[in-house]
Amino acid sequence: MDTESTWSKSGYRGWVQGYRLILHGLVWPCPVPLFAAWRANHENEARLAQQAVESGQLPVTDVLLGDTTYGGAPFTAAYAAAGGWVLTPAQLPERRTWKHDLSAYRKETIELLFQRVSQAADLKECPVKGCGRNGAFALASVWLYQVCFLVDYRAGKPLAHIKEHLDCARWRIKT
Repeated sequence: MDTESTWSKSGYRGWVQGYRLILHGLVWPCPVPLFAAWRANHENEARLAQQAVESGQLPVTDVLLGDTTYGGAPFTAAYAAAGGWVLTPAQLPERRTWKHDLSAYRKETIELLFQRVSQAADLKECPVKGCGRNGAFALASVWLYQVCFLVDYRAGKPLAHIKEHLDCARWRIKT
């Protein structure tokens, strides 16, 4: 067990022990990470994102689709002040509108993006102990994903073949 990691309660995963990868990305035309941060699992991701917006580290897009934790006034105000709009379940009206469809699309794409990054870098579990080492590994995996995405984008190749790049590189490395 990694003694540096912490416990946190997730609404859909229950109690989990470990660290938190905060990942913000584009969802259209295809999912790609724009920002990543590695933190202790108990830290509030909206507060960390707010700090990143205020320091200019988090790129501000026209619309940020987020989960419920991003719906609080401090973050939505900071994001609006930076020129963006936050849409979370907290901002959804009672009757069903296009905003509900957009929020559902976000759930599909962000989970797919997390899955793609995890699968491409084979992040089934943290391979080392300690926040710094695990953070370096996870953030390097996101960076590697971004680099492969950019290479494919510039070459006009399919953008969902990042794992194939990494599998090819693994095949070439003698173990």
